[in-house]
Amino acid sequence: MTGGFGSLSWPRAARAALLPCARPAGTIVRPLADRLSPLLLVVTQPNPALVTQRDVQRLPRVALWLFCAAYLLPGLFGRDPWKHADITAFGHMLGIARGWAPLLEPSIGGVAAQEGGLLPYWLGAAFIRLLPWLDPAFAARVPFAMLLGGVLALTWYSCYYLARTDAAQPLPLAFGGEARPVDYARALADGALLALIATLGLLQLGHETTPELLQLAGTALFLYALAAATAGKPLAPRLAMLIALPLMAGSGAATLAVLLALLALAAALLPHAPAGLRRLRPWTAAACMLAIVLATAMQTWSWRLGWPESWSSLARMLLWFTWPAWLLAGWTLWRWRGRLQEPHIALPALVTLLCLAGSLAMGGSDRALLLALPSLAVLAAFALPTLKRAVSAAIDWFSVFFFTVLALAMWVIYGAMHTGIPAQTAANVYKLASPGFRPAFSAWALGWAIAGTLAWLALVRWRTARHQHALWKSLVLPASGVALCWLLAMTLWLPVLDQARSYRSLVERTSRHIPPAVRCVAAPGASTSLLAALEYFGHYEVHGQPQADEASGCRYLVISLPSREVAPLRPGWRFIARERERTINTESLLVYRRSR
Repeated sequence: MTGGFGSLSWPRAARAALLPCARPAGTIVRPLADRLSPLLLVVTQPNPALVTQRDVQRLPRVALWLFCAAYLLPGLFGRDPWKHADITAFGHMLGIARGWAPLLEPSIGGVAAQEGGLLPYWLGAAFIRLLPWLDPAFAARVPFAMLLGGVLALTWYSCYYLARTDAAQPLPLAFGGEARPVDYARALADGALLALIATLGLLQLGHETTPELLQLAGTALFLYALAAATAGKPLAPRLAMLIALPLMAGSGAATLAVLLALLALAAALLPHAPAGLRRLRPWTAAACMLAIVLATAMQTWSWRLGWPESWSSLARMLLWFTWPAWLLAGWTLWRWRGRLQEPHIALPALVTLLCLAGSLAMGGSDRALLLALPSLAVLAAFALPTLKRAVSAAIDWFSVFFFTVLALAMWVIYGAMHTGIPAQTAANVYKLASPGFRPAFSAWALGWAIAGTLAWLALVRWRTARHQHALWKSLVLPASGVALCWLLAMTLWLPVLDQARSYRSLVERTSRHIPPAVRCVAAPGASTSLLAALEYFGHYEVHGQPQADEASGCRYLVISLPSREVAPLRPGWRFIARERERTINTESLLVYRRSR
């Protein structure tokens, strides 16, 4: 195993100093020195990890795959693109796939893409063209679900390679029985994967078809390149680095890609940097140059700088968005404070801090903060060998209480939707849904929801029935609770969520006021998400330029206003109708017909 940023690992140095002194004492003193040296290391060594072989039992691979499937698959099927970023990105993909927009200049209704780069739109458009028999929204969602699965896998391997380094290994025990390096690394990698799944901020944003998911994959691949290089892998980190930085640059995060490259180069220049990181320097520089060239060619350089409007709201967002990984990551930094310079702590911590700084510089953007989650999950995993039993129990009981109550509430609301009992709950649900909403019963969705709930109860019983020793035990309930609630939301609640988060109902009600033969609609000043909805759900040729009402020649005009705002008089147009969206988004659409 390669060392850290120090030149010699503590256990080897201490044994080398102790055993020569024991030799002259004869055959009795030397075995005694072998036994006492680990005990002396416990006092002098800042490494806080004491782990036995019993503690590093593997999470069964079947269970791990089921965890990932329960997290990835719900939300992939049976729903529309949601407001606002989701349907905007999908609109650009659909425009390229159908030939409505140029390949190099994606646009919706004549309005050019403002951010995101070209690679995400090309990826979605390619799958729409490759899978013509599928609904375009589902076809575009497939590669992004695969990307999210790749992020989970890269997080696992990043933690695995960092945990294999000498500095990350637990202390040897006085009478043997310490964890074997490979088993220890696998247990921590399982914990990192569970920590990422448990993170609340990844839940919705990770299941959208937006450019940020490509940026997230690039960040995870960059972290993997550093971890694999630290572990001494020759080829994999070079290929990963050459892909990661251009991928980020081509998807709208060119500045962050360059900053990450500078971070890797700076880490490799430190006096006692691992040899693998030093060998990665030319490849990092080459990847940085490729990222710069690609960003310049695609014109993805953009700076959206600004201070957060409210520091209190920013703090609340940071707390819930990164929960519970931030709690464990903070514990890691405290317990490993004597080894902050070692790669398994320094590398994920620096990547996390850089992504966090990017989020703050963009006004506290949650989409920029999304990129910090893989490295934060890896950092959180190294808290597991040092957690006290009381802390672990507190995490477990909080998870049991919170997710059980939340799941019960979701079941109660589901029952109210279909039975009307309780009456007030049913009334609140219908108030949030669009006019005319009627819940559709699905035996398939109900079956999956029941199976997920039973699996949750079985996990709770397994975790609380007897003492468990596995390192990853403290993250099983948080991760499975998040997966359960996402599964219930995407099965029991999917009809009402689709009504509230999709433009379909609003566009269909608006289309009733436009003759079926009309295909051209002007929508000047409308948001790109609304333009995409009119194209996809209404099948209109939409003109969204600022002067489209005069320049397009369309006979019908659609404008968007807040629900309580009075319909304005527009010269040359006659007001026809107004359709309101009865959700927390108080948008309404006004339809006009040309009068001359």
